Amino acid sequence: MVKEGYSKINKVKFALAAAIIMAAFILILTLIAVIEPFGHHPQITSLFSTVYGGIGYSVTYLGALIGAAYVFVDTFILMWIFAWLYNKLID
Repeated sequence: MVKEGYSKINKVKFALAAAIIMAAFILILTLIAVIEPFGHHPQITSLFSTVYGGIGYSVTYLGALIGAAYVFVDTFILMWIFAWLYNKLID
């Protein structure tokens, strides 16, 4: 039984929404870095390169798509687990 005042989270919808937002964030920031290479974002793309650089991410058009795909999958899994745990804790 769910505790009063709380409702369960749909795990798939929650994870999908977060994954779409994060993938779009990575895609847009990387594309901005490709278009304007001397902007105020080298620290952000450097962080992405540290995490996803070994598996195909780079500050290029193709790298932006690859990074967005990896972030989508990672975020989906993480947020699905978060929603699952939340649902278990409110039971």
